[in-house]
Amino acid sequence: MSENNAMTLAPKKSFLKRNLPVVSTAGPISIWMIIFVMLPLLYILFISFMSRDVYGNIEYTFTTDNYKEMIQPLYLKVIWKSLKLAFLTTVICLVVGYPLAYYIASKPSKLAAKLLMLVMIPYWTSSLVRLFSINQLGMPNGFLNLLLLKLGIVSEPVDFLFSDGIVIMGLLTAMLPFSVLPLYSSIEKLDKSLLEASKDLGANPAKTFIKVTIPLTMPGIVGCVLLVFIPSLGMYYVPEMLGGGKVMLIGTLIKNQFLMTKNWPFGASLAILLILITLAMMWIYTRVGKLDELEVG
Repeated sequence: MSENNAMTLAPKKSFLKRNLPVVSTAGPISIWMIIFVMLPLLYILFISFMSRDVYGNIEYTFTTDNYKEMIQPLYLKVIWKSLKLAFLTTVICLVVGYPLAYYIASKPSKLAAKLLMLVMIPYWTSSLVRLFSINQLGMPNGFLNLLLLKLGIVSEPVDFLFSDGIVIMGLLTAMLPFSVLPLYSSIEKLDKSLLEASKDLGANPAKTFIKVTIPLTMPGIVGCVLLVFIPSLGMYYVPEMLGGGKVMLIGTLIKNQFLMTKNWPFGASLAILLILITLAMMWIYTRVGKLDELEVG
């Protein structure tokens, strides 16, 4: 019996010995993710099907009313506006970030590293400081109005504050680096010989860009869309500070449900909606580009 026990224990010990490096390195991260990510998400999903009483406490009775409430015109308007502003921010970041990333990728590696550092320099300051600066620029006596008045474009100051435009400007300042980095990573790996071959075959620069450059850098483009659209959709402090309560987006709505109206079940259902949108975007990315080709940094 003792020999049989020793023989059965030997494979177990060898299995633990072989997997000890994996367990010691991935184990703490896995435990951290389970405790602080998976369990809170499961709880959010759970309470999204609960209800609340008149005092704002959670009543543990199953209901789908929270999800039905989202289709009311008021909330559909907020969701649509959030999607629209996130889409506009993504398009502008792509239009601005692609040429910038292409320019940086065309430079030598040392100069490219310095240019990427310049892109990241705004993140050395607090995001609230940057948003406060944008708020000052949009004031009636701010720089933008003084410039427009000086150029004669307007005859009186324009009210930029608490508008969709200034919120998009705030989102751009926060999201532009996240568009440049994946685009640079994809463009930097572009095989330049293919561009030369396209030119030798008689294609003009515009056709080469459409037929060769864009398809080859599609993983970076889709990565840019992911990294910009999803955070822009759920970001709440930008419309909170620049919108002044007049620009309501889904992130602000979720924050209000949890902190102000104390309607945690409805706020949880809105949070689940954001997660579903994120999963849909990830699915689209896996269909269009390869996930392992997105390298940021």
